[in-house]
Amino acid sequence: MTPPRPAEVCAQLLAALGASEGRRKKRKRDTTPDAIGMAIKRRLLEDAVRDDPGPDAFEGWLLERSLGAEASGPVRAMALSVLAEWRLARESPEFQDWLRRGAPSDDTPGR
Repeated sequence: MTPPRPAEVCAQLLAALGASEGRRKKRKRDTTPDAIGMAIKRRLLEDAVRDDPGPDAFEGWLLERSLGAEASGPVRAMALSVLAEWRLARESPEFQDWLRRGAPSDDTPGR
């Protein structure tokens, strides 16, 4: 099996954000910080899909986004999350399959 490109995984991770949003909305506490983090992550994922960096350049691409951001700490945290998920997708056929199936979750709004 050919390892997926970062843009392919990031497009699939965008679909998985729906479940995260569903879980966030169910919480009884103020979830504003969660929403901000998810918005940063969504932007990184959308940019990765658009720019389509190569597998060998992806970590550097994420680092550039972190260093160039006004709020570099939160962007770096989300970039590390995206990098970890992309690495997992490269190594785990089960995770790749779950992403390809649209990241099904009972927490996804509308399910």
